[in-house]
Amino acid sequence: MLSTNTRSLTLLFATSLALSIPALGFADELQFNMTEGVTSVSKEVYGLHMLIFYICCAIGVIVFGAMFYSMFMHRKSRGVEAANFHHSTSLEIVWTAIPFLILILMAIPATTTLKKIYDADDADIDILVTGYQWKWRYEYLGEDVSFFSVLKTPSTQIHNEEDKGKHYLLEVDEPLYIPINKKVRFLVTSSDVIHSWWVPPLAVKRDAIPGYTNAAWTRVEEPGVFRGQCAELCGKDHGFMPIEVHAVSESEFTAWLGKRKEEAAAIREAAKQTLTLEQLLSEGEKVYTKNCAACHQADGKGMPPTFPAIAGSPIADGERPIAEHFNRVLNGGQGMPPFGEQLTPVQAAAVITFQRNAFGNNTGDVVQPIDILKYKQGQ
Repeated sequence: MLSTNTRSLTLLFATSLALSIPALGFADELQFNMTEGVTSVSKEVYGLHMLIFYICCAIGVIVFGAMFYSMFMHRKSRGVEAANFHHSTSLEIVWTAIPFLILILMAIPATTTLKKIYDADDADIDILVTGYQWKWRYEYLGEDVSFFSVLKTPSTQIHNEEDKGKHYLLEVDEPLYIPINKKVRFLVTSSDVIHSWWVPPLAVKRDAIPGYTNAAWTRVEEPGVFRGQCAELCGKDHGFMPIEVHAVSESEFTAWLGKRKEEAAAIREAAKQTLTLEQLLSEGEKVYTKNCAACHQADGKGMPPTFPAIAGSPIADGERPIAEHFNRVLNGGQGMPPFGEQLTPVQAAAVITFQRNAFGNNTGDVVQPIDILKYKQGQ
């Protein structure tokens, strides 16, 4: 017969083993170590990390091994008496010199890797990365191409109304494209608060600080999709600032860049057009849903006092001059970020028209893209 304690221990062991078995099926999904990455620098960083880790393990084995050996072999029950000494110059020199030499040996590969990480010279492509609350703006310098990248994960997943997707909170509407086998330099800054542009597979992490520009670089050798996110606590939607980088062949990148240039030209032409009220309302509703509904709500009633309502707002219902509406949307204010750079003239005109003719704000006002351009020029 097993004793009560033995039975309890057996049951505890069996329960622990049973609970651990299902986890073994997810071994490929568990990640306890840092990401090795896909670039030569990221692999070098990983190798450096593992080297230092093994050195620390060796030191731990030696130190704790010496401790356990001493405690076991020189315990009182064996009749061992403690040595009677207080100082040894030779021992002091040894246990000071050995750690010093170890740190020097560790510093050599670390310094070599750091020099490579910060060597952003002679880049083939320059991309300006600007952090906004809570999105990223990418500008290909010298190419007249820029766009905003916003979280694509549906709100239904965020609010647990449907199952979360494979790339939950790590998917965007406009990914960043870069060519493989080219040195790409990222110039990272911010328009408002401190953000951090972090893509672990590329071994790139740079703080985005207002008024400063920090440089980073990468060279990807194989096509693929690499994801990251903002690594700096930057506000209530900090967790909704993902990064999605598509590394593609040079020919595919050239085709994509050409298409974006055509779209930029089309946007400039669209700013000269006169749109109907129906066109403006249709486009304005899309812009509102994407950029405004998170704070002001889909029904325009907001969440006062932090996020005021659009419905019945003196700025949007015609009680105040329309110039105030232009100023609030384009330049921000009272906790609202500026959307002047984030929206095209067509989008800005459309969303202002929509807000002034929705949620019970029946002003009948029609704002054209040219009105936005004139307002910006008059500021």
